[in-house]
Amino acid sequence: MSFSLVEMWQSMGLLAKLVVVALGVMSVWSLGVIAERAFTLRRARSQSVAYVVKLRDLLASGSLAAAADAAGHAHSPVARVVSISVRDYLRSREAKRDRDESVDALDRTLARLKEREVAELRKGLGGLATVGSTAPFVGLFGTVVGIINAFRSMAQSGSGGLGAVSGGIAEALVTTAFGLLVAIPAVWMFNYFSNRVEGFAVDLDDVAAELVDHVLREGR
Repeated sequence: MSFSLVEMWQSMGLLAKLVVVALGVMSVWSLGVIAERAFTLRRARSQSVAYVVKLRDLLASGSLAAAADAAGHAHSPVARVVSISVRDYLRSREAKRDRDESVDALDRTLARLKEREVAELRKGLGGLATVGSTAPFVGLFGTVVGIINAFRSMAQSGSGGLGAVSGGIAEALVTTAFGLLVAIPAVWMFNYFSNRVEGFAVDLDDVAAELVDHVLREGR
């Protein structure tokens, strides 16, 4: 046995092959999530930065109604939160509701929409964390199966030489390495994306506070 991947695959038992297939599916899925989240968060960041610059100019000029226009920033969570909240606030003012009541409603709307946007930004991260935490154990299961096969080969051959156990040991080590190979990128990227989402949450809090302060100053 030359220990090439093809020969090791051919020598694997059914359980070990199922472990490798399961890890392969987990790897492909996690890579898909990583690519999708990286693209989504990058686009959301660039559009949010552009919208925040625009929003500050509008608030400085007193053009609150124009802040509800999120055209060109459809993928920005900041733009979505602010535009919907401002539209609700302006409708409330047009209905002649009490200003303090309108401001309180604005604050509640901002908080509700912020939680929704953060949850949307976290989409897929729970699964990525699951892959990162379970892949090593799936690989460990393959390791156990490989060791069992090694002992079975030893019993069948009646000797404990390297040739009798090498196939099972190689199978065990391959599944262990594959499990780690799947888990490590998933854990790294989960932590990276979680930090990015936390950054978005802080930005949303800052923009919401700035918007409420502007409305209160406008009222005074």
